[in-house]
Amino acid sequence: MRQVTRTVPAPADLGIEVLRVPEGSPVEFDLRLEAVMEGVLVTGTAHAGLEGECGRCLEPITDPQSNQVEVRFQELFVYPEHAISEEDDEVSTLENDLIDLEPLLRDAVVLALPFQPLCSDDCPGLCPECGVRLAEQPEHTHGEPVDPRWAGLAALQQDPDAAP
Repeated sequence: MRQVTRTVPAPADLGIEVLRVPEGSPVEFDLRLEAVMEGVLVTGTAHAGLEGECGRCLEPITDPQSNQVEVRFQELFVYPEHAISEEDDEVSTLENDLIDLEPLLRDAVVLALPFQPLCSDDCPGLCPECGVRLAEQPEHTHGEPVDPRWAGLAALQQDPDAAP
């Protein structure tokens, strides 16, 4: 068994569309590597900083808790001679006694990120009609909405001299 701590640069495209780990930013690994009969069991955590925008108002996320991700993972990397079949994508294998943690990190980070990150829990978002940020203008309105089925009648003018 061996304990390893490493800091490596983040790979490209690590995250989702609105929240990601910046390419080249430091990713800190705390790993425990254990030799087992079939290969090497890797257990650990990874820490990385995030950048992104709110899913409602598109403002940058500045909350320190939302700007960090910590993921836990465990994976068995089998020796090539213990691999069941070459086509089996579910099995991670050692290649020349090297462990490739990038696919494992990518899966763990993407699953840990919120589907729709928010700048704050009560973010009101944007006005659906004009795009004004509602947190900055809470009293913003566009008047009474008109039912589109009755909108054509608004163009008709009633003659005040006409008899009922």
